[in-house]
Amino acid sequence: MGKISGPLLDRIDIHLEVPAVPFRELSASRSGTSSGQMREAVLAARMRQAARFGDGSGRGPRSNARMSSREIREHCRMEPAACELLRAAVADLGLSARAHDKVLRVARTISDLDAVDTISCAHVSEAINYRLLDRSLWQ
Repeated sequence: MGKISGPLLDRIDIHLEVPAVPFRELSASRSGTSSGQMREAVLAARMRQAARFGDGSGRGPRSNARMSSREIREHCRMEPAACELLRAAVADLGLSARAHDKVLRVARTISDLDAVDTISCAHVSEAINYRLLDRSLWQ
């Protein structure tokens, strides 16, 4: 893999490593979230976002991904433990200010999928995990 600089990597919202799935798992029947159920959850989360941001001042509906720093402070209310978890992640992982904001935007979206107004530790933890692609592969 080629190298991607830290500043460029900071501009990518979600970093995921997707390993190959063994054939046995591909062919096994298992229940999970159907595409229809997932579609409904995403539509409900998008409706929450549309209600949060209004009409977007003539630009059409807005999403969490387009929140400004001021909007992040306004709309990303966190439980105290979630705030502490994010503080520790910034300190321990050396996350930049841009990465901090991206984690909050993703955590806000995860909490919207859960249909809750306050960001919890679980939401922040999941969002942080989406930033932890093994950077040695990229840098």
